[in-house]
Amino acid sequence: MYESIAVVGATGAVGRIILDQIESRKLPFRKLTLLASARSTGKKIQVGSQEYTVQPLVPEAFEDIDLAICSTPDDIAKWLVPEALKRNCTVIDESGAWRMDDRAALVVPEVNPEALKNHQGLIASPNCSTTQMVVALKPLHDAARVKRVIVSTYQAASGAGLGGSRELEECTQAVLQKKEFTPEVFSHQLAFNAIPQIGSHKEQGYTSEEMKMVYETQKIFGDKSIRVSPTCVRIPVTNCHSETILVETERKLSVEEARKCFEEFPGIRVIDDLDQKLYPLPNECTGQDEVFIGRIREDLSCGNGLNFWCVSDNLRKGAATNAVQIAEALLKETPVSS
Repeated sequence: MYESIAVVGATGAVGRIILDQIESRKLPFRKLTLLASARSTGKKIQVGSQEYTVQPLVPEAFEDIDLAICSTPDDIAKWLVPEALKRNCTVIDESGAWRMDDRAALVVPEVNPEALKNHQGLIASPNCSTTQMVVALKPLHDAARVKRVIVSTYQAASGAGLGGSRELEECTQAVLQKKEFTPEVFSHQLAFNAIPQIGSHKEQGYTSEEMKMVYETQKIFGDKSIRVSPTCVRIPVTNCHSETILVETERKLSVEEARKCFEEFPGIRVIDDLDQKLYPLPNECTGQDEVFIGRIREDLSCGNGLNFWCVSDNLRKGAATNAVQIAEALLKETPVSS
């Protein structure tokens, strides 16, 4: 049991789901502290049967905290994580600030729980697009070793936070009413559109979001030889990221063998019947914690290739749920107290 847990960014879209998950999954703790920016300080939030008052996010807030689950922008995470660590607080960080730092264990509990064994107090949760992809890849990697991945993402507005979801709704209404609309969260009009850039230009024409999928996948699997070719696209869907994935394995996997691998793996649900028009859909997967797989088929361009469709709630398994699962796994590795 944790003596004291802090949820940082408790009033945000991911923070609120973290609180719901702590309650619904019965994560054991004696004391809970909610932290957020100055504009949210003093707000009241109900968690289970108890009401909590949001406290200011200051370094001293981490005194006597066992575990902090943090969902903040990168610039905030860069200063708060060291402050928490020097107060002997273990941190699970959702931001992109620390994922590739050598001191951080980058963890998806179904995929690489062994990375928690010798953590140095800092555990990073991967980018939402990476998380669902590596869950889908893991059973195939165990069965036949993944060599190459070509992935295209179709990412929901909620991936840009509450502001992104709000802008999609407002933009859609404006377009339907034939009114002028100036986007602020997204670089272009998202309604009735697709934006083939998420993040800034990083290297060789790839964006920062795309390169996260490359480097994070290699770190999670502990294998820099895995080649990943990503294209990340923002689409006008409220919630749930979708991905088309081509995976090339060292040994050929039949469709039947791959389906069995998926079906037996924890955290994956297969919905795959093309004749009945059954496959994962974002509007049906939202609010769920699993990674959904469908459209499993042999690739026509390489002998050891498989294609499939992958959908997951980016706010849940892509962020909040994964963080709380890490907290659960940490208790198994290093019990805090009885």
